[in-house]
Amino acid sequence: MRLGLAIDYADDFAAAVQLARGADRLGLDLVSVAEAYSFDAVSRLGYLAAVTERVGLAATVLGAYTRSPATLAMTAAGLDDVSGGRFELGLGASGPQVVEGFHGVPFAAPLTRLREIVEVCRMVWRREPARLEGRTVRLPLPPEAGGTGLGKPLALVNHPVRPRIPIAIAALTPRSVAQTAEIADGWLPAFFHPEHASAMWADALATGAARRDPGLGPLDVHVQVPLRIGSGAAERAALAAHRARLALYVGGMGARGRNFYADVVAGFGFTDAAAEVQERFLAGDRAGAAAALPEDLVRGTSLIGDRAQVRDRWAAFADAGVTTVSVSPGGTADALDQLATLRELTA
Repeated sequence: MRLGLAIDYADDFAAAVQLARGADRLGLDLVSVAEAYSFDAVSRLGYLAAVTERVGLAATVLGAYTRSPATLAMTAAGLDDVSGGRFELGLGASGPQVVEGFHGVPFAAPLTRLREIVEVCRMVWRREPARLEGRTVRLPLPPEAGGTGLGKPLALVNHPVRPRIPIAIAALTPRSVAQTAEIADGWLPAFFHPEHASAMWADALATGAARRDPGLGPLDVHVQVPLRIGSGAAERAALAAHRARLALYVGGMGARGRNFYADVVAGFGFTDAAAEVQERFLAGDRAGAAAALPEDLVRGTSLIGDRAQVRDRWAAFADAGVTTVSVSPGGTADALDQLATLRELTA
């Protein structure tokens, strides 16, 4: 499996830069940068491209509604250029809370939007004149859709470093996972639990794989997990932080009946817990919501524990078909030592 460093949208970036440079020296495979309703990931990735030498760089993820498909293609090509062919594009639909609440854009037809973005990106990187009569993307824009009729298909001016930049898609629902397995280079699931993931996603992955172009190669399954190797107070603090984050997403990232993260936890078999976490969180009881999360879920979606426990969890991710693990060691003073120890354990 590839080993990566995950930089969260809320991390202190100055410290993250030093950690990314350390990851580069250690020989890690990837540094991924998150984006939500936060500072943008693109400027940070451009900076990291200048201060690292060999490590891959990934956006996890850029929103499908926050930039036009052509802008996403241009941005990915630009980051691939300044990094010397080290960039991977992560895409995601996000949800109505962010798309409509923060960006003021209708959250409509997310699966179609992602499929059409992928098509446009690959067209642009091949330097083909962009033409698409899609449902959410129409290039050139015709008069009946608000265009002037003066637009014409255009090809990218520059010559990309690579005509095909890897695209990973963040997907959770069965339909979106099936589409991802069909059209993308990689899949970015949230809160992946190796022992329960198959119950949630096996059928969807098989459906998408049956429609997949063999030319795409195997699907990269890229999970992100918190890291803390050790025991005692540091382990307890890491578990508490991960538990709080899980509660935020399962309980607060969506309304009742429309929370994709709660659906995933329920799909893992923790149906009652998912409902209780959401009820407590939405009632303002964040501590109670965190406490309601099963220990199996918290530990199973992390690399937290002593050396033997972390080694066993790493093996569990590999056995479940994961091919890339990006870890978040938190803002601790020994974060680089944590990465080095994990590198040693998994070599």
